[in-house]
Amino acid sequence: MTTPPDNVADYVDRAAAAVGLTIAAEHRPGVIVNFQRTSEVARLVTEFAIPDHIESAAIFRP
Repeated sequence: MTTPPDNVADYVDRAAAAVGLTIAAEHRPGVIVNFQRTSEVARLVTEFAIPDHIESAAIFRP
């Protein structure tokens, strides 16, 4: 898993440009904060070690 760059704002701008997405100036600060939070949650999930002997459930029941 790659980590977001130190300059998240730059990453958000470049990623938006790469997919042709225009982010309105008034929404940009919120998008940056949201990306920082989302990347932190993703880091916690991907760093959680799951032993090799664990199998996924055949049926998911919440």
